[in-house]
Amino acid sequence: MVTGLIAIGFVANAEGLFAAAGEVAAGLWGGPVILFVTLMLVVCLVTVVLNLDTSVTFLTPVLIAAARSRDLDERRLLYGCVFMSNAASLLLPGSNLTNLIVLRVQHTTAMAFASQMFPAWAVAVVATGAVTLIAFPSRDARCASQSKQFRARIGAGAVGAALATALVIASPQPALPVLILGISVLGVALLRGTLGFSRLGEVADLSVLIGLLGLAVGLGAFARSWGGLSDLLVSASRWQTAVIGTGASLSINNLPAAVLLTAHAPLHPGALLLGLDLGPNMMVTGSLSAYLWFKVSTDAGVRPSIKTYATVGSLTAVCSIPLALIALTTISHV
Repeated sequence: MVTGLIAIGFVANAEGLFAAAGEVAAGLWGGPVILFVTLMLVVCLVTVVLNLDTSVTFLTPVLIAAARSRDLDERRLLYGCVFMSNAASLLLPGSNLTNLIVLRVQHTTAMAFASQMFPAWAVAVVATGAVTLIAFPSRDARCASQSKQFRARIGAGAVGAALATALVIASPQPALPVLILGISVLGVALLRGTLGFSRLGEVADLSVLIGLLGLAVGLGAFARSWGGLSDLLVSASRWQTAVIGTGASLSINNLPAAVLLTAHAPLHPGALLLGLDLGPNMMVTGSLSAYLWFKVSTDAGVRPSIKTYATVGSLTAVCSIPLALIALTTISHV
């Protein structure tokens, strides 16, 4: 399913959908706070619908360009993109591969999962945005010109994203349909000339990353034979489960950690996902999304700081995980 979502995101990016969204946001009247909030909403939407790896890969350059177009310190939007992508990935199974790994032993539908996780998701998104906003103070921005034109084409990528969302929500087994949809969208884009054959090398790069995901999951499966860690979650409290999930994701990356910790069905899967999805904001070793973010940021001419990532990201995690866990416990009872 993740492969299909990334393929759809790749086509949507080629059609200019993400760039146009950033261009429109940069053209809005208002100061840097309005720009930040607007673009973080875009990040949330793309993450929820098309996966967090798609979000950091295609939106990071867009957000950097939006900050530069307004003569703003780009760090707020730069770091906000990766932190918010991790936070927003809590909502749907396909938003984060770790969600799918945990859900494989839970046997729940996407709609049920979303309804359970929504309170925690909303709290995590708000907390992450607030901490990032405060951590990177910005001067007043000049008013943006309204002369820019919306150049996105509502083509196969946009239609594919809408259909993928419907499939993830409505279908009890969306993985194969979404994969077929992603391949179909890619094929349509190639036939229509929206995506040139010369750009398939970029798709190949994405396939390498997907291969790395498979390798990480394989290593996690191998690690399960050691036993012990997954047994801890059978009787652990919600708070203990969240802490274990956070520690495991920072130690061995959240993908193998998810496989390792779900050899047996955890007592509190929602709390585990808080640790696996939000915990990686504390260190760049926590998730593949950080690697992708570093790569595209460097390609855009920015040098991210590991120290800044850890400092501000730890603040977002320390604030968002407890608050989200309280929301999960008191509202969803997961």
